[in-house]
Amino acid sequence: MISNILSKAGLLAAFAVNAAFAASSVPTISAVGSKFFYSNGTQYFIKGIAYQLTEADPLIDTAQCQRDATVMATLGTNAIRVYHVDPSGSHSGCMTAFADAGIYLIVDLDTFNTAIDPTVASWNQTQFNAYAKVMDAFAPYDNTLGFFVGNEVIALANQSLAAPYIKAAARDLKAYRSSKGYREIPVGYSAADISELRPMLQNYLACGTNASESIDMFGLNAYEWCGDKTLETSGYSTLNTYAQDYNVPIFFSETGCNTVQPRTFEDQSAIFGSAMNDLWSGAIIYEWIEEANNYGLISYGPSVDATIVASGVQAGFSRTGTPTAVLPDFTNLQSQWATLTPTGIASSAYTTSITPPACPSSTAGGWLVDGDVKLPSVGQTQQVSSSGSAPSSTGTATSSVTGSAASASATTKKGGASGGKEIAGMSAGLVAVMLGFVYWL
Repeated sequence: MISNILSKAGLLAAFAVNAAFAASSVPTISAVGSKFFYSNGTQYFIKGIAYQLTEADPLIDTAQCQRDATVMATLGTNAIRVYHVDPSGSHSGCMTAFADAGIYLIVDLDTFNTAIDPTVASWNQTQFNAYAKVMDAFAPYDNTLGFFVGNEVIALANQSLAAPYIKAAARDLKAYRSSKGYREIPVGYSAADISELRPMLQNYLACGTNASESIDMFGLNAYEWCGDKTLETSGYSTLNTYAQDYNVPIFFSETGCNTVQPRTFEDQSAIFGSAMNDLWSGAIIYEWIEEANNYGLISYGPSVDATIVASGVQAGFSRTGTPTAVLPDFTNLQSQWATLTPTGIASSAYTTSITPPACPSSTAGGWLVDGDVKLPSVGQTQQVSSSGSAPSSTGTATSSVTGSAASASATTKKGGASGGKEIAGMSAGLVAVMLGFVYWL
């Protein structure tokens, strides 16, 4: 009798979970070659917003998500990027709210305590388990667009030896995705825009003959287009060159320089225009909420003293309530997106013969990973040279499990920053060091 009751209870619970996911049913999105496609065959271009109302998790307050999704829809948004979530939280209400508005989610898998540390990189069981929990929490939703295994892990030009650990994380999370029977939600990386590492980092993460070891998408955090610029004067023409023949979708995972006020978002006309939309899959604007950094598109009320402790208030800014547009930035972006509707190509007409890029060779004082080196396995840690000798890509890697990744010591919502905005999180205060790196052969 008890077993029958438990069995029926389990079935009811399963039906409830399925119903929650069904409520958020929208066409899924997949990566095919260098493009994203809806399941109906239409090409998908990202018009996204960075969305992190609170450091812990902005996707657990259903009422707030509903308010925000409604306003985002009027802006023309079809995606959000969230940097940190609590995988144990209940997300069905928020995911449904965004799905109902036609908005998809790209979520970072790391946390402040499990992000890969570029100074002494490691990829260990604690990190893997934490990333997998986030994947478990969001893989069932049809409007989950993708996962990032890192954000600006490499924040300085001399930190490229951490790249194999980023790639190892992508490899293992893709394998986990397959082992769980999840749909092939793209797994990628969001990179700081470091001129000395262009295009080596993006090419390295996608290179190699084994697709299971490469990223499925690449995001670039670029703040080069400030004010009245052009494709050439902004540097976007150079970025365009590096995107030529890239074999996976590439897009701006952060953009929206604010050094020239007000923001007019004229770069959007280039990204979604004919000069770039055949190569790039859209952009994510930084950011939704107005804070001290002045990147916000909306606010929830006037700022207060940062020392004030009150419900829904953090660092002097309200995190809940009715979103009010920050003008003229909000309407400037709204006007740009309203006129930019690239049609792309239907998946039925799309064929690609693009092959993975060559794995870049190391260069003195530049890119430090030499070719298609063997990736570290779970438990391996980068070794740091105390002698100041040149990094090596040969030898034996330590196999000791570190237990947990070094803390990023982040005080903001995201792990790092670059370009035209403030240096924050784990990229703040980093000291240039000479790194030595060794692998199992």
